[in-house]
Amino acid sequence: MDSLQNHFLIAMPSLQDTYFERSLIYICEHDEKGAMGIVVNKPSGIIVDELLQQMELTEEPAPVTSLAGEVLLGGPVNPERGFVLHTTQDCWNNSDAVTEQIMLTTSQDVLASLGSEQAPEKFLIALGYAGWTRGQLEQEIIENTWLSIPATAELLFDVDHDARWQQATESLGFDIWQLSNLAGHA
Repeated sequence: MDSLQNHFLIAMPSLQDTYFERSLIYICEHDEKGAMGIVVNKPSGIIVDELLQQMELTEEPAPVTSLAGEVLLGGPVNPERGFVLHTTQDCWNNSDAVTEQIMLTTSQDVLASLGSEQAPEKFLIALGYAGWTRGQLEQEIIENTWLSIPATAELLFDVDHDARWQQATESLGFDIWQLSNLAGHA
């Protein structure tokens, strides 16, 4: 299977009563070792400004006013660890380029910049991540747990988190609720 890095995973409707029900996951890394992604549509109930005030940052952060105003539940793995998905900037201590336009940063220096002129143009903050071991994601796709689509920065940053799963499913061009969760094999 080709890498799904910079793709969205869309949870199938059959994935009910789980952490991932109606989730949309942005895949940050996918290689022969496994995959890592951030759930980008599950609010935590924590406001970004509140999170920044609780942190011991060297500088007082400015108020954040954007779609990124709420911290997301990024996944069940390491839920105490923060991740910032953002438009590209080369000035943070611990950043990895996912694409030429999107980076993933785990250092606190990016958090101190939020609300200031130094902040990334667009960003979202998540606690935790979703992870798959070698071959696990591929098996879940075969089992019809996920559909995948190429990611867009617009869906990632410009659509309200409550509407992201629905908008991703609509981009498929068919009604996802009409799909069966049973795989057919000839």
